[in-house]
Amino acid sequence: MWGESLVSVLTVLPFAPRLLLIPLITGVIGYATNWMAIRFLFYPIEFVGLRIPGLKTLAPALPKRLRQIPGVMRGKVGWQGIIPSRSEKMGNIAAEKGVAKLATEREFYEAFDPERIATQIATNSEGEIRALTDDILREEYPELWQNMPEQAKEVVHTRVRQRLPHIAENITDQIAENIDEVLDAKEMITDHIDRNPDIGNRIFLEVGDRELNFVINSGFYIGTLLGSFSIPLFLYINQWWVLPIAGVAVGYMTNWIALRLIFYPLEEHKLGPFRLQGVFTRRQQSAGRTYAKLVADEVVTVSNLAYNLLNGNQSDRTRRMIRDAIRPEVDRVAGVAGPVVRMASGTDQYERVQEAFAEEGIERTIDPLYDPEFNEDRGEAIETLIYERLCALPPEEFIGLLRPAFQEDEWMLVVLGAALGFVAGCLQLLVVTGV
Repeated sequence: MWGESLVSVLTVLPFAPRLLLIPLITGVIGYATNWMAIRFLFYPIEFVGLRIPGLKTLAPALPKRLRQIPGVMRGKVGWQGIIPSRSEKMGNIAAEKGVAKLATEREFYEAFDPERIATQIATNSEGEIRALTDDILREEYPELWQNMPEQAKEVVHTRVRQRLPHIAENITDQIAENIDEVLDAKEMITDHIDRNPDIGNRIFLEVGDRELNFVINSGFYIGTLLGSFSIPLFLYINQWWVLPIAGVAVGYMTNWIALRLIFYPLEEHKLGPFRLQGVFTRRQQSAGRTYAKLVADEVVTVSNLAYNLLNGNQSDRTRRMIRDAIRPEVDRVAGVAGPVVRMASGTDQYERVQEAFAEEGIERTIDPLYDPEFNEDRGEAIETLIYERLCALPPEEFIGLLRPAFQEDEWMLVVLGAALGFVAGCLQLLVVTGV
């Protein structure tokens, strides 16, 4: 019965029934277009393509849009996900628009808890420092250390072990006093994401998973809706080129509308029974929770803090602070034997021992901060701090977590939509004309 009714309706249409396929084709192509566009945004992580002779020389003279295509400035033709291809820039965006504006270096450091850090250093660097003591004394005083009774050696090791808590506390106190000068949160975040582009991908894929799915699905719904307007347009103008041109417009508008619906409107507006607000904007709390956990687990960690302190722009100052904290401990460990050792071996050799302990001790005392369990434990405090700050952000600042990435390269997504819209229009033309 339903089949007979459908046939009756189709027979009375003022146009060929096959024209009804136009919106469906537009929707399917729109879905496929957006799925492909999202894939191109994030994958592949490493560049895949070929080097073209002469392109690297020519590239600086190309229009800005072409220079932005991954690989072009390196003289290559191919593709790399837009986000990983600009890992440094995306890291900088994540820092400036996200993490670094949520808390200061001091707040992050206090959330890690300097006392817990000092305890971690003192408790877990004992073996490393014992080995360091053996190595340095064996190298600088080979005969003395070799002939020294084991009981006497153990006295030296005991003194070192007893001083470790004080050394660790002194180091963390010094860092705390100068944290704004020795730690650069923006550099820490940018550098880590640049070295690990997959993390940049994860920030957008995990925090914006619903929004990305919305872009893909909207390709079908918006594409179908806009595609339906091609039917009267084609009937009115009655020219073969109408459908390809309309396909370009529909593909362009589909992606343009979808990208804006992710973030806007910022505030909720009621339209009858409907509530209108940006898809990402209305998910501030749930997206904020995902963002906070990911950043606490992968970006703002104790191990990344330690790495930045020892390898960042202010690493020389940090290393000097740690050396200054360790060097006096050689005298305290030597105790009353210190002056005797100085006289027997010479002041220069004794100072070499001091310097060797101080220099080698930098890495040995910081190594325990790379422990995964300790990082996981301290990450909970960072997650709480970031989540609370995110929830308090006004909508226009909250969308800054994702918006800059789309805004930077949305022209590629829109142009890709237009290009594949043209393909859809040509396909529609073939169906309509019965070719």
